Amino acid sequence: MGNVHVFIGEPMPDFSAIFSKLRRHKWRWMALVLVLLTAVSGFRWWLGPQVKAAAVLHRDVVQTVVASGHVQTPRRVDIGAQITGTVAQVPVNDGQNVQAGQVLIVLTADDLQAVARQAAQAVVQAQGRLLQLQTLHKPVAQQALRQAQVQVDHAQATLARQNELFERGFIGQAALDEARKALALAWVQAETARQQLASVSASGSDTLLAQGAVAEAQAAVQAARAKAAYARISAPVAGQLIGRHVEVGDVVQAGKVLMTLSPEGRTQLVVQVDEKNLHLIALGQSALASADAYPQQRFRAAVAYIHPAVNAQTGAVEVRLDVPEAVAYLQQDMTVSVDIEVARRSGALTVPTGVVHDLQSAAPWVWRVAAGHTERRTLRLGLRGAAWVEVLEGLVEGDQVVAETINLRMGQQVRVMSPTSSATGD
Repeated sequence: MGNVHVFIGEPMPDFSAIFSKLRRHKWRWMALVLVLLTAVSGFRWWLGPQVKAAAVLHRDVVQTVVASGHVQTPRRVDIGAQITGTVAQVPVNDGQNVQAGQVLIVLTADDLQAVARQAAQAVVQAQGRLLQLQTLHKPVAQQALRQAQVQVDHAQATLARQNELFERGFIGQAALDEARKALALAWVQAETARQQLASVSASGSDTLLAQGAVAEAQAAVQAARAKAAYARISAPVAGQLIGRHVEVGDVVQAGKVLMTLSPEGRTQLVVQVDEKNLHLIALGQSALASADAYPQQRFRAAVAYIHPAVNAQTGAVEVRLDVPEAVAYLQQDMTVSVDIEVARRSGALTVPTGVVHDLQSAAPWVWRVAAGHTERRTLRLGLRGAAWVEVLEGLVEGDQVVAETINLRMGQQVRVMSPTSSATGD
């Protein structure tokens, strides 16, 4: 027989009875819970939805116009041949930086050099002709004139004697006429000699013709040498080769583009601005830009040119901005985004841009919270920045506006969370 232990104390509860009572009154308990839940929900409904709010504060506002475009140097230089020829050398590569005067392409030029030598020989011959006039023909003409003058003097003396003899009756008319003819011939010969001397003098026709022949031959030399120099195509300015379309052995024609050079110099950004913002853009305005390839690295630019016409297809205006400081990573045609600062105001009354409804309409508005209730306030706005807009009428400093998009109605009670009152500017 085992030992029997008897415990004396309080009796064990009758759980079956308790569960029986709960089952009998469960609907009462459920009703009570439902009433409590309804009361809580009704209380929350009476208090209104909980909303985030933003405070109306004074801060600096910067209005910008955002545009996109590409990098471009002020101009591109297309390099081509001025003569037809065969390419002998191409000592540079695409993408290479070159200096002004550096040889880019060499064409074969044997025939051009031969023409230049022939032209140089023609100069020598023309100069020889001029020298011959000055050292030979001119002295001969001077001597001929002196001889002619002697003949004139002799003929004049002979005529004078013949006249005297004729008056005395020693000679007849025929002898006198012969003396006169001799003097006239001497005068003609003297005049001819004088003209010949004049023609070979410094301002004479033969000299001028000879000098013209020399000048013409020298010009032919310069033209031949210039044409021969066309066989060596050099960089007109320093820059980077962004296009090469020629190889050794190619036969090239005059005027054909063989290379494209992007000159060194101030880089420009070419962007397209929507025509609705054209009235905001002005020369000299500053901007912050970034390349799509390096979005975290921003650099400064300034508006340098506004195209006078609007593109009819896109409704945009071309605007160019100078980049005053060199940006090493910028490359030709790289895509960029630009924020052009068009206006700035210090200490303006502002609200966050995101809280304004119908921002682009003629009557933008916000939900203002006053004494825990919503109030629709129509605003008159000033500057419009990316994060903040200036309020000219409709709100005062310290007002709270609903800062989230929810369905509200006029006069609705709401519970305001802590307002976002960051004092940082745009």
